[in-house]
Amino acid sequence: MSNQRAAIEMKLTRLLIESVTGRSTILFRAPYNADSEPQTYEELEPIEKSREENYLTIGESIDPNDWEVGVTADSIVARTIYQVETKGSSIILLHDAGGKTRAATVEALPKLIEYFKKRGYKFTTVADLMGKTKNDVMPIVPASKDSWLNKVNFFFAEFTYWTGNIVFALFIVGIILSIGRMFVMGILAAIQNKKEKKQKALTTNIPLVSAPLVSIIVPAYNEEVNIVRTVNSLLQQNYPNFEIVVIDDGSKDDTYKIVEKTFYTNKQVQVHTKLNGGKPDALNVGIEMAKGDYLICIDADTQLKYDAVSQLMYKFIQDTTGKVAAIAGNVKVGNEINMITRWQSIEYITSQNFDRRAFDLLNCITVVPGAIGAFKKEAIKKVGIFTTDTLAEDCDLTMRLLRNGYTIQNCNQAISYTEAPETMRQFLKQRFRWSFGVMQCFWKHRDALFNKKFKNYGMIALPNILVYQMILPFLAPLADIILVTSLLAAGFGIVEASVSNIIFYYFIFTLVDVAGAALAFAFEKQDYKKLIWLIPQRLIYRQLMYYILIKSFNKAIKGELQGWGVLKRTGNVQQQNA
Repeated sequence: MSNQRAAIEMKLTRLLIESVTGRSTILFRAPYNADSEPQTYEELEPIEKSREENYLTIGESIDPNDWEVGVTADSIVARTIYQVETKGSSIILLHDAGGKTRAATVEALPKLIEYFKKRGYKFTTVADLMGKTKNDVMPIVPASKDSWLNKVNFFFAEFTYWTGNIVFALFIVGIILSIGRMFVMGILAAIQNKKEKKQKALTTNIPLVSAPLVSIIVPAYNEEVNIVRTVNSLLQQNYPNFEIVVIDDGSKDDTYKIVEKTFYTNKQVQVHTKLNGGKPDALNVGIEMAKGDYLICIDADTQLKYDAVSQLMYKFIQDTTGKVAAIAGNVKVGNEINMITRWQSIEYITSQNFDRRAFDLLNCITVVPGAIGAFKKEAIKKVGIFTTDTLAEDCDLTMRLLRNGYTIQNCNQAISYTEAPETMRQFLKQRFRWSFGVMQCFWKHRDALFNKKFKNYGMIALPNILVYQMILPFLAPLADIILVTSLLAAGFGIVEASVSNIIFYYFIFTLVDVAGAALAFAFEKQDYKKLIWLIPQRLIYRQLMYYILIKSFNKAIKGELQGWGVLKRTGNVQQQNA
């Protein structure tokens, strides 16, 4: 270690002893071989440094190596007796620190005392050997105007100790919770996936001759770039009985004019414009104008796979309970053109869609996504349609349906391709909106938390949001902080740590993530080559999510309101063969 660090450690250790005991010390035992038979300069150097600080060096020559892993009490006793009889020294070195790993030392000590007392040995103190008193070697710290420094030092030592232990405990808890959740979600998703395969085989034989009318509602604000392609993708649906309701929410561009001009001859498409009132308000206007008993709400930047509506309606047709009120579709990123959109694509597959598959089994899906979601009109009108008191109107409506005893299902075969933000600024804007909206919904429905009356919604879904979307993300940075600080500390010699070991453990944590992602990719039948993007995602993307969460909490604590804002569209969404 550096000379500066050695000097600081010696001073801080003395100050700590003074702050705890009220006494100082003039005694010093050098580490390792320097306390017995120093031979090299590295072993002599600590003794030299202690002499510069006027310490008296205490050595020993009887060392039974009781610190060795797996050593027994009998071995410690035998080694000590042998060395005393061969060397004749009067000082024995035993280690009392280390918790349970020192059990053998504790067991050996009374045996050693009994053995040597029977042979006439006297157990005494270092001070007595020197012909000194306790007050000589451990003088009382006199009261002075600087005594407050001892108290500060003690507080600092206690704070550092407990903070380190708490941080480490939280780190372990976070790892256990994360890995545990991955395994549980994986098992649930696997069971649901097997169940879906059986249902899929049945749905191919369900006739759609008497298919109920479906109203596809498309709220739009400044969507002139995407709106025509979105409506065209809807017109290509193979479902035989549907209408398209486009609600222009007071756009400042030509969204309304373009839709009206392009589709004015198509009786399946109706377009309406209104004063700007936000997405929930536009959806509610669309619901009132919809003629169908079943509603499918999609974003104006979204394109549907040709059979998406049919797949959603299969779920309603299969329902024999009459309790299915909403069905979540499978959202995929349709504009993977740069690193940030690829990261979002991985997140959609490994988090959002994967979680919905698992929660489908327990009927506790909390968000039917705005990009593609189907609803039974009667059910959503009963619970109060879309509200404007949160930024996550889709999450709030889904929660209200669950509270009222309805069933929410997932349909992975109903695929939509959405336009993910392509710039960092737009990404942060969107995710902050989502994060803040989910917090609002959680707070709004907090009375259902751990309430058995609401079944899995109250006992699983809301605790999942609390722990894994609000609390745990604050603990997640600990892994990254520990990695960086450990590498820096090891690199500068501040701590004795193996850089290779630190990297190895972090690699294990990353491997757990990759394993969970690979399982999600298997269910979604995605290209595994995408998983390579998990490495930079873990190092950069997650830090962005931490920032978003902290910003959301800050806004929530301050009670500040937040608007939806406007995301700039590029029109880069491309449907894939999936």
